[in-house]
Amino acid sequence: MTSETPTAPFSDRARRLLRGAVDLHIHSGPSLHPRKIDHVEALRQADAVGMRAILLKDHYYPTMPVATLLNDNMQTSTRALGAIVMNHPLGGLNPSAVDYALKQGARIVWMPTAHARNHIEKTSGDLKGKFPENRKKTLDQEGLTLTDANGVLRDEVRQILDLVAEADACVSAGHHHIDEAWTFYEEAKARGVTRMFLNHPTYVNAGSFADVTRLTEMGVKIEHSICMFIPSTFSMFDGEHLKTAIDAAGVGNTFFGSDLGQNGNPTPVEGFAQIIDMLAELGYSDAEIIQMTATNAADFVGGLD
Repeated sequence: MTSETPTAPFSDRARRLLRGAVDLHIHSGPSLHPRKIDHVEALRQADAVGMRAILLKDHYYPTMPVATLLNDNMQTSTRALGAIVMNHPLGGLNPSAVDYALKQGARIVWMPTAHARNHIEKTSGDLKGKFPENRKKTLDQEGLTLTDANGVLRDEVRQILDLVAEADACVSAGHHHIDEAWTFYEEAKARGVTRMFLNHPTYVNAGSFADVTRLTEMGVKIEHSICMFIPSTFSMFDGEHLKTAIDAAGVGNTFFGSDLGQNGNPTPVEGFAQIIDMLAELGYSDAEIIQMTATNAADFVGGLD
């Protein structure tokens, strides 16, 4: 992992609209996955272009302590946010881990990602090579599910949702199949969770554009991973796909996370600059681009005032 500053030339529009942008999906290091930049450099780069906030995500450890250290010790205007992902190193679907994370300031709780059964099946099949591999061999893990064999949401997931609702935090169904996501979000809404979102719905979650519309009707926001639309190791969708996905949700229900920080890819800031230009090419106005790259995410995550 090396510390790098953005070198790609940004368009005037990108430089202007990067100010105030919010990235709720940065994969900086250290991490078991190979990373291009670390958390310190991610915050420095975001601050250099005037971004409002970034959220640090690691699949295997909670990032609230890192975010607190950065905010307390780096003289940046950009704010770092922390999160927790319910994979096996955190005990899987572990309410206690969520409880402690939320009380230390976590703003997002992700259900299992790399250790979701759906993720394991998909990335060993049709999505093979479209997810980073660990730098070191780890124990084989049983795939996690949100629901039991009868399709009923697990008790520990219900308890996690209660904790999220109490903290007014954000929650995502992670990398589970869309069929599990429906049950999850329905229960989340019933238990008083108001900040619900789904990342890259047409990727490992296997959602359709119709699913995207239905999710937003339930109050679920849609986050698209920039890395899947720009030249990167994860590129898989074109502008037409993106336009259709945005139309399915509506500009008001859509925001972007870079999902970047890996070796061989643009940095998160470079990714945001590229998606701004791509959205402009697709015909979105500056006001709509600002909504999808800044204000929607800021309003969604809360606590930035």
